[in-house]
Amino acid sequence: MSTPSYATERETTEGRVFTVTGGDWDQVVSGTDPINDERIVVNMGPQHPSTHGVLRLILELEGETVREMRSVVGYLHTGIEKNLEYRNWVQGSTFVTRMDYLAPIFNETAYALAVEKLLGIEEQITDRATTIRVLMMELNRISSHLVWLATTGMELGAISIMLYGFREREYILEIFELITGLRMNHAYVRPGGVAQDVPDEAIVKIRRFLKEMPKKLKEYEDLLSGQPIWVERTKNVAVLDVTACLALGVTGPVLRSAGLPWDLRKTMPYCGYETYEFDVPTHPDGDVWGRYQVRLAEMRESLKLVEQALDRLKPGPVMVADKKIAWPAQLAIGVDGMGNSLEHVAKIMGQSMESLIHHFKLVTEGFRVPPGQVYVAIEAPRGELGVHAVSDGGTRPYRVHYREPSFVNLQALPAMAEGGLIADVIAGGASLDPVMGGCDR
Repeated sequence: MSTPSYATERETTEGRVFTVTGGDWDQVVSGTDPINDERIVVNMGPQHPSTHGVLRLILELEGETVREMRSVVGYLHTGIEKNLEYRNWVQGSTFVTRMDYLAPIFNETAYALAVEKLLGIEEQITDRATTIRVLMMELNRISSHLVWLATTGMELGAISIMLYGFREREYILEIFELITGLRMNHAYVRPGGVAQDVPDEAIVKIRRFLKEMPKKLKEYEDLLSGQPIWVERTKNVAVLDVTACLALGVTGPVLRSAGLPWDLRKTMPYCGYETYEFDVPTHPDGDVWGRYQVRLAEMRESLKLVEQALDRLKPGPVMVADKKIAWPAQLAIGVDGMGNSLEHVAKIMGQSMESLIHHFKLVTEGFRVPPGQVYVAIEAPRGELGVHAVSDGGTRPYRVHYREPSFVNLQALPAMAEGGLIADVIAGGASLDPVMGGCDR
């Protein structure tokens, strides 16, 4: 019998013994002496260490204390960035939306802003389209933080908060479905604007949400903030001070929970954020408790931004006027949830050969983007989400690379976990809020 490539064979007094290996596992365990050393190596994952994605953690333990930790990523790899090189610039929106699947609107907006910068049409984006982008991003920020709160609570034993968090998130997803036709992976924000306008019934639903959500946030605090077990599992746990955050490139709520009010919406504004009134919440302690407090406060600030966006949502077009760039489908919600307006289909099919040719060419080939490269960054729920886009002058991207906060922030996990208890690995990892779809894009 031949030995498989993933196994090693050795002779013992009891016969031949096969040891199944995996990647660098042999090198990791070879540094420990199971007889004379009290340290053991534990492989946590990649089958979901708690609920935070397909992530593998290699822990070297002494008793229940973590002496060394390594993060291993790549188990959810989708090749999205490479796929973009084989699709036109508009089709790219349908790929990037699937990376961080809890924050699809941010993936789309960052990509659209990068393409618009390459095209040189930033000033042509309509006020209504820009306001809708802010509206959708802030709703998405709330829904993303709700998933964090729900899953982290469940991981630390507060199972009830899982039900509450997903209850409110479900309401936001219903709003998204009204506006885009889909609950997630929307491909709604596109180069030049957004795919379709916000219907009146969605505005009514958002207003109702703005009225009810502050009460829900109070419920969360009543459930968790005074609970002794929650406090014990979060305060002074997985501490990462501001110096360590900056050294490791950590951004977002984790950085702000260490006391630095760095938020790209304030420091490097985009989409008109400089015209909105909102605060940047911080916390001085840099622990799991601080990250919890910052995210709760951020949801309240996002509610303020949503209300301001609704108030300035004036009638107007939602796509640039340039027909060589503007997506021509004029989408409208239909019985299938999403589709072309019947009036537009009748026009291009029966009245205007020029419109039909243009529609076919733009859908199949797309528009050309002048050669060049840009970097655009926005403040996503997990931190700085950056897009480095390169064009060679064709109808498809030459290269698109994302600076994804889940990937960057994960390198802080060993610094947070080493020296602490194995139980706190879960709390610390959860407090980073990694989404492995974005990390392994």
